[in-house]
Amino acid sequence: MVATPAHGIATTRAIPAPAFGRATTIRAKALIASFDAIALGASAAWAVPDSYAALAFPLVAFAVLMLSGGFTVGLDPAALDWAPWLVQRVAVSAVVLAPAALWLGDAEKLLLVALVTIPALVFARVMSFMVLRHWRRAGLLDRALIIGAGRVGAQLGELFLEHRSYGIDPVGYIGSPATQLPLPVLGDPSELDDLVTQYGIARIVVAFGSEHESDLVSVLRTAVTRDLEVYVVPRFYENGVLPPSGPGVDNVRGIPLQRVRHSATRRTAFVVKRAIDISVSSAMLVLTAPLALGAASAVKFSSPGPVLFRQRRIGRDGEPFTVAKFRTMRANSDSDTQWSVADDDPRLTGVGRFLRRTSIDEIPQLWSVLRGDMSLVGPRPERPGFAKRYAEEIAGYEDRHRFPAGLTGWAQVHGLRGDTSISERARLDNEYIEQWSPWRDIVILIRTVAEVLRSALRR
Repeated sequence: MVATPAHGIATTRAIPAPAFGRATTIRAKALIASFDAIALGASAAWAVPDSYAALAFPLVAFAVLMLSGGFTVGLDPAALDWAPWLVQRVAVSAVVLAPAALWLGDAEKLLLVALVTIPALVFARVMSFMVLRHWRRAGLLDRALIIGAGRVGAQLGELFLEHRSYGIDPVGYIGSPATQLPLPVLGDPSELDDLVTQYGIARIVVAFGSEHESDLVSVLRTAVTRDLEVYVVPRFYENGVLPPSGPGVDNVRGIPLQRVRHSATRRTAFVVKRAIDISVSSAMLVLTAPLALGAASAVKFSSPGPVLFRQRRIGRDGEPFTVAKFRTMRANSDSDTQWSVADDDPRLTGVGRFLRRTSIDEIPQLWSVLRGDMSLVGPRPERPGFAKRYAEEIAGYEDRHRFPAGLTGWAQVHGLRGDTSISERARLDNEYIEQWSPWRDIVILIRTVAEVLRSALRR
């Protein structure tokens, strides 16, 4: 049957009726997770059935696999390609339990269960991938859109239709057609969000057609934010410029596809980040309570006025919230219109200068973190008027609002504080969001503390 798309060249196949949609991805992930869980439990029970490590290791290892994307379903999964990655996650799990194992005298048993777990997990992947391929041949497929209607996009569409073992049911193309296509062109990049909902899309394949790369940035961010699996054909792959092989790279009959790393905007990342924020901010509020009490008293007696200075800022999804700091100035009626306050501003009190230099004035913001208005680490929030202006003037600035605002951030530890480049801040903030990990937050917090100490000792 021939389908004629709304734009461009006629195609040779009608849009298929909705099949399983995104449920296929969920089933496949559940399959892999189930086999891994059985392997973890069996390894621990067989290796050291009388050890506390046998009880704790499977739980910790399963959590590590889940939080690091270990159940992601590739197009052409191979157990041996996953083996080095699995070894690393088993090692991380053992390191997490090592202090407790040493204290309980179970270090040797922990090492044994870790060693036994590695081949067990690889065997579990062999079995789960075999079942997954059988499911795909039986018609359990993920619906996909191909962005880029050029030669490579056309080849991928034909390959996905011919080889169902890749688990892809291609629905159509996004972009301007440049050749005969096996599927209809459904729209342009600006319509991606609606098309994903309309056709139950689970995967996006970027094959690069006539679209400009700048037009694809927001498309990719939309796809990743919606928790879709996104694959990109590397530029110049035909000239041997290829990404490193591994679980994040698939190969479709000679065409490499690199999976785009999920950013911090995915749901599981927010859960992890929020848990860290609650635990750390709660502890910091308790530990800094005497210091905060002393600072509040000093502010109260330094000059007339309230102890706290409150100001509206823009947070996640452009929502305003109120941030509080210890007041450091005698008066500041232009705080919503003045970009920054100089160190020699005559309105600063002596106490205020000390609080700013040591960042003690920021302590009340821990309550904003605990409430969920902010995070410990993230793009620094801006006042509404400035945020609106920068969003209109600076490319990518609005994308910062995908993420909760932070007490400190990637831009700040790179020296971008006060009167510094806003475009550079936006670039670093967006890079942080795309590459977020718990470890990166820890690094930023350590570097922030080091910078605060250096600043306090310098003056």
